[in-house]
Amino acid sequence: MADLTDITAPRACLTPDRPAHRDGNVLRWVAAYTASMIGDTVFFLALSWAAVQNGSPAEAGVVTAVSAVPRALLMLGGGVVADRLGPRKVVIGSDAVRCLTVLAVAAVLFATDPGLWLLALLAIVFGTVDALFLPAVGALPARITAKDQLARVQGMRGLAVRFAAVVGAPLGGLSVAVGGAATAFAFAGLLIAVSVPLLISVRMRELPPDDATAPAQETTAWRDLVAGLRHIRRHPVLGPLMVTIALGDLGFVGPLNVGLTLLADERGWGASGMGWVLAGFGTGAGVAALLLTVRGRLPRAGCVAAGAIIPGAAAIGALAHAPGLPAAVGTAVVVGLLTGLSGAMCGALLQTQSDPAYLGRVTAVAGIVSLGVAPLSMPLSAAAIGVWGTGPVFAVSAAVCALGGVVALCAPGVRRAELPR
Repeated sequence: MADLTDITAPRACLTPDRPAHRDGNVLRWVAAYTASMIGDTVFFLALSWAAVQNGSPAEAGVVTAVSAVPRALLMLGGGVVADRLGPRKVVIGSDAVRCLTVLAVAAVLFATDPGLWLLALLAIVFGTVDALFLPAVGALPARITAKDQLARVQGMRGLAVRFAAVVGAPLGGLSVAVGGAATAFAFAGLLIAVSVPLLISVRMRELPPDDATAPAQETTAWRDLVAGLRHIRRHPVLGPLMVTIALGDLGFVGPLNVGLTLLADERGWGASGMGWVLAGFGTGAGVAALLLTVRGRLPRAGCVAAGAIIPGAAAIGALAHAPGLPAAVGTAVVVGLLTGLSGAMCGALLQTQSDPAYLGRVTAVAGIVSLGVAPLSMPLSAAAIGVWGTGPVFAVSAAVCALGGVVALCAPGVRRAELPR
């Protein structure tokens, strides 16, 4: 099946020498992505609230977690779909489906109280559509800007994620307080709806001739999937980077989620103290994204991506030994800055090193590593802290995270990797 993205989008010149943060085409994509992410934040808050109101804590936990199952199982297939059909059509279609689904559930909740089954079904549908949406979002930047601007776009995307987290939570809480879960779902659907016309207005860049031929014309979906995995495994940069991302997330997700909650309880910081530590992490990560947005390019990108992980891992280990809350917040800023910088550089390298025709599948594999494998560290971290305490578990997590940096530094392709000029 031919890639029809350029048929449905205008073919106006994309001004390749204009910086991405001054390119209206890129800014429309960032605005669409931001609106969609804020809608996601409001949606998950509304889902959690509605589930708690309609069932036991255990049932609510199942409802809020069930969307992760189809997302993890189907994301590789979503990457194939994004590369076969074109990411623009997949993003627009999946955003429209998410919008209509959430608005339909809001309408049902306004009329009646159907119970947990509808919320569980909504979570499953949302997770299934996310399996298409996330790889397609990752494949879009290469088609809307020049290759030397992809790192800057990665920084802009990071800023959008931070902004959505800061703004979405209070907006979701306010909408729940005003009109309950139904109002919050309706608000989330409208926010996602804002992104659809913005996405339609985004112009697409034609791929190079070797990449523009859609693989669906010659191969099956299964062969496309295998070819994408082979592309990653044989690539001197992408393969080691996937291992680095996996180890980094395994060592990072546990301590900065369930581990931080247990540490705050152990130290008597309370929920507000934990919030300050998370705010410190978010601030550091936001600064890293802003740096990449402004600079657009850092020299020796592979070494920066690998080298920032190791001191960031050391800061994770030090967090468990912070003498007080102010020191913990300061340490969290360092963790966010270094791990955020490393994550942004890894994302930029994935974008620039991958053949554009494989970007959907490359993004899907990276997403599965982060969303499927890394969360396994949360129950393991909680159980280990119950046996050995926070200090040893944070130290082991830091060692795992640092190992990712070592793997990258030991890979010649990563060490020599540079972002395009």
